[in-house]
This record gives sequence, C-alpha cells and structure tokens, in this order.
Amino acid sequence: MKNVKWFLILVAGLFLSATQTNGQTFKADDILGYWLNEEKDAKIEVTVVDGKYFGEIVWLKDPIDEETGKPKLDDENPDPELQKRPVMGLQLLKEFEYEGEGLWMDGTIYDPKNGKTYKCKMTMKEIDLLYIRGYIGKAWMGLGRTTEWTRTNLDEK
Repeated sequence: MKNVKWFLILVAGLFLSATQTNGQTFKADDILGYWLNEEKDAKIEVTVVDGKYFGEIVWLKDPIDEETGKPKLDDENPDPELQKRPVMGLQLLKEFEYEGEGLWMDGTIYDPKNGKTYKCKMTMKEIDLLYIRGYIGKAWMGLGRTTEWTRTNLDEK
C-alpha cells in the first residue's frame, strides 16, 4: 500500500510539472494568432469556432512543388481524393478545448508529411511559445512527439 501511495505522488508530480506555466496565467484565447512551426517552414493560424480551437496552414516557405511547378498537394494522405487538395489551407489542428492553466486538450493534429492524424494536446508555458504533443494512446504514455511553435505574424519571414 505504501508503494501505491508513493507511485500516486510521483505521477501527480509529473503531471503538475508537465502543465507548469512558469507562473504565468493564461486565458483560452491566448492561443489565437499565428504560429511558426519548429521547422520554420509553415505558419499556422489558430482560430476559435463555437468555443473550440482550430489551426490552418496560412503560409509555406516552399508552397510550390519543384517537380510539377504547381502548389504542393497533400500527397501523403491515405485517401486518394484528399491527395488532390493543396497543403496551403489545410486544417492541421481540430476541435481543441481549453482546460485551463495553459492547456488545450481533446483535439487532433494532422501531419501532412506522413498523412496521419494524431490525438494532440497543446501547452503554453510562455505567451509566445506553444508545445504541441501528438500522440497515440494516452498523452502520458510517451508514444508521441512534441514540437515547439513560436508566435509570429503573417508578414514576418
């Protein structure tokens, strides 16, 4: 029984450290605006519709496919019909809900580089820094990838 108690304390501590916000207080709409992905090759605009948060690609460093000379397509998507849609304008983030303490949960993220959709959570630890965690199963299981997005504006290169 003593081991279970210590295990629960450890899990609670890990959860609290994962959601720590460096003493800052955030509001749900602090996530709104433009974000530059970690690779610095795409900008995503985060918007809110009916209390849920979505993100769409609004800028690409290289929007044109070098081989075809046409806009890049979502050619990694497993659905042949969706392979015809352009990457520009793709909705990457879908249906996130604000949980408080700089945490948005219960949404999904689409990765156009592999055509897969993952469960996702987003954590803001600073007003201009967003941690995006796409995962399979449960967020705490470790089966996923975390990337950092930085706040930007549409005109900034």
